[in-house]
Amino acid sequence: QMETEVVAMVGDMLNGDSSVAGMLTSGGTESILMAVKTYRDRARHYFPQITNPEMVAPVTIHPAFEKAAAYFNLTVKHAALKEDFTVNLEEYQKLITPNTILLLASAPQYPHGIIDPIPEICAMAEKFSLPVHVDACFGGFMLPWVEKLGHSMPRWDFRNPAVTSISADVHKYGFGVKGSSVIVYRSAEWRRFQIYAYAQWPGGLFGSVGFSGTRPGGYVAASWAALRSLGRQGYIEMAGHLMDTTEIMKNGINQIEGLHIIGKPHMTAFAIGSTDNSMNILALADAMEKKGWKIERQQLPDSIHCTILPHHIGHGNEFVTDLQQAAKTVRGKPKMSKEGTAAMYGMVASVPDKGIVNDFIVQFFNQIYQLD
Repeated sequence: QMETEVVAMVGDMLNGDSSVAGMLTSGGTESILMAVKTYRDRARHYFPQITNPEMVAPVTIHPAFEKAAAYFNLTVKHAALKEDFTVNLEEYQKLITPNTILLLASAPQYPHGIIDPIPEICAMAEKFSLPVHVDACFGGFMLPWVEKLGHSMPRWDFRNPAVTSISADVHKYGFGVKGSSVIVYRSAEWRRFQIYAYAQWPGGLFGSVGFSGTRPGGYVAASWAALRSLGRQGYIEMAGHLMDTTEIMKNGINQIEGLHIIGKPHMTAFAIGSTDNSMNILALADAMEKKGWKIERQQLPDSIHCTILPHHIGHGNEFVTDLQQAAKTVRGKPKMSKEGTAAMYGMVASVPDKGIVNDFIVQFFNQIYQLD
């Protein structure tokens, strides 16, 4: 009952109608995996002639889709970004082939906080009779309230008829416990391909709605409690405070010589880039961590990622002041790019064969999950 009510509340938040159907999952990755499995199985049912299924996505789509493609034997074709860090739609459409079973978009994409041009991608979907999955794991519980506060953004949810499913994480801006996410389909007709059934086991009939056979009830109850306790007004108020803090930080950053906000982000997340060749942005990240800030580093291009959360409220000006001081420390000192994590990221970027980097990552995880 609680799970059904959570799906109904989330479906309503995403502008679905009374036909929406879905499931709670253990997190965004499982929601994405289940979506890809659903569309693969649907394609097998309706289009058995497609033996090498493909998905089309911007290059900024979450790596969980690559993981799903590896698990379920699909291919992801990536469209590059334009100078404004939105996807090149002309390239996106050229990637659609007779093997395409699904179009992908993000609301927003994680690296830069920018919503993909979903209405335009939906127009392609209608032209080629394809479904669209919107990955709103990051922004699904923030964008609806930001829009209600009057901020402009593309129409990204079920108001687009071609959008057939959306993933949204309760454990991010839904403020639920880790890990909890929701995968919502336009109707149960789409959801049915997510469900696995096996009727030939001597132990009885078997069915499963997700990866886990036995599913814990704690995250379902916690998700229900988060949505019921905060309610629409609680989410709107929190979104307002977080957007105010975000604007303070973005405006301040844009006033710092050599720094800028990448693209035009739509919510409480953004990336900081450097236009000053004498100021290494990754060295700047190291300098900020020495001041006590937890900094996320990104590549292609090198940048700093910021996600604004409740504990940042009231500290926007402090962040800007510290960033300004750190910029002065780093500017004109190329030696700092050869130290700390800046040196490591620089080394990784210089490796032309990313397969070597992949092997390193595998070995790293293999090593840390060992008993010494």
